[in-house]
Amino acid sequence: MRVRIEDVAAAAGVSMKTVSRVLNHEPGVRESTRARVREKMTALGYRPDPSARSLASNRSYLLALVYDNPSPNYLMEIVTGVVEACEQHHYGMVMQPLAFASPDLPGQVESIVQASRLEGLILTPPLTDSAPLLERLDALGVPFSCISPRDPQGRTGVTLDEHEAVCELIGRLIADGHRRIAHVRGHPDHGASQWRLAGYRSALRRAGLRHDPALVVQGEFSFDSGLAAGHRLLDLQAPPTAIFAANDDMAAGVMRAAAERGLRVPRDLSVCGFDDTPISRQIFPRLTTVQQPAREMGQVATMRLLAALRERGAGRMVQMSYTLQLRQSTGPAPAGA
Repeated sequence: MRVRIEDVAAAAGVSMKTVSRVLNHEPGVRESTRARVREKMTALGYRPDPSARSLASNRSYLLALVYDNPSPNYLMEIVTGVVEACEQHHYGMVMQPLAFASPDLPGQVESIVQASRLEGLILTPPLTDSAPLLERLDALGVPFSCISPRDPQGRTGVTLDEHEAVCELIGRLIADGHRRIAHVRGHPDHGASQWRLAGYRSALRRAGLRHDPALVVQGEFSFDSGLAAGHRLLDLQAPPTAIFAANDDMAAGVMRAAAERGLRVPRDLSVCGFDDTPISRQIFPRLTTVQQPAREMGQVATMRLLAALRERGAGRMVQMSYTLQLRQSTGPAPAGA
């Protein structure tokens, strides 16, 4: 037989209202009581009935993750974190792909919110930077959480100091003797693309190196765009000795371009990326990159949204820490370079 909320309340010696508060992570419950209720839930194998819970409270307990991102590795890390946070708090989650460039983006999101009775949204880049969409959500009073927004001021969600992370990464290349360091930019609609480009330029400036516009090539955050950018940079009369791509998928494309020309990484060319997605550890040689804790960022963005749902104004922007992953794809500049 299905374990009911009444069974949990009886086993824990509390009221059903108290069990409900524990389920919904509401305040007003002593930690000792909260722990006892959770212990009984686990012992009895209790799982809330989503339909009954929704009917009883006239709430959907449903969040949506909306995205327009060409990097599947990054997106799946985010999704995993969001799902984990939703399961922990007994919320459902739906995913909805959207086109950032669509002129009707705000209207599409409004329709999704109304059709599914969504309680809130988690926005991924570049949707986090759509001013018309943010304005519509604010006007409708729909709670939302942003992952890596270009302007985090006054918003709920999670971000990373990507500028400083790139400065540190490029600084390692410079310390290895590299002077012609190229950059494959990310999608122009992403705030992350601007931060990573700015970090690249800042690192060169700090080292007293001249910025050469020919060494900066536009990419799209996809493997194919990295492959094309790699060939373009290696076609230069004075090609770079190191290439920093704005994400791991594009870095993998650059490494493919180098291999097609018979170049060995890192002996002939150092390559590094950003994100530390699974592909960075699956390619050979393994990729030097910046570990952006995408899975944890998905979790934190969801937790911040749930905090805002429990108490208006409780949401806030959290800055996560990054870690350099120095692997085999980078090394000393070639002799005489």
